[in-house]
Amino acid sequence: MITTEQINRILNVNDSYKQPAKLLDFMLDDKKRVETFLQFLEIETNMSYEWFQEAYELEHADRKGNKQDFTPHSVANLITRLTLDDSPTHYFESACGNGGIMIQHWNEQRLRVGIGNYNPKAFWYQVEELSDRSLPFLIFNMAIRGINGVILHGDSIAREFKDVYFIRNMREQYGAFSEVIKMEKTEILMNELNIGKWV
Repeated sequence: MITTEQINRILNVNDSYKQPAKLLDFMLDDKKRVETFLQFLEIETNMSYEWFQEAYELEHADRKGNKQDFTPHSVANLITRLTLDDSPTHYFESACGNGGIMIQHWNEQRLRVGIGNYNPKAFWYQVEELSDRSLPFLIFNMAIRGINGVILHGDSIAREFKDVYFIRNMREQYGAFSEVIKMEKTEILMNELNIGKWV
């Protein structure tokens, strides 16, 4: 697991409460995003699990206000094995948090097709998350793994969203990072993604 101290050092912040805002800035900057990924990859290269879970639970989880809790790796693995065959190329999750279950699903997909045969363009992930604190970590987790998909930032039940982020990997091989594109708030996007209202 990556520690709070390591995250703070890479993001150049002196307190963990500054992590989400700084990480979001880096994820939206093409150069800094790649630099940040490379620094984290010097510490950890195992992509099969969510790196920030322990540090995030200690520093950022809002159990009282947002009822945030995190799915243990064993439960995420079980859920993935039970549901993977239902939609082999599409994935949807609301209340995604940092993406622990999504990462388990992605990892199982790439292992099933074989890493040498894995084509990121063949799979689509749509995830939704309400928490401002979780969002940057979710973006990071999708983009560093080269996942293709979209993140809706807002309330999945009310269908009211603040922003939409397109996570795009145009490469046809495992190992490339995704771009992060903050989408313009349009009526077409609302219709396409079943968004009831922009917040």
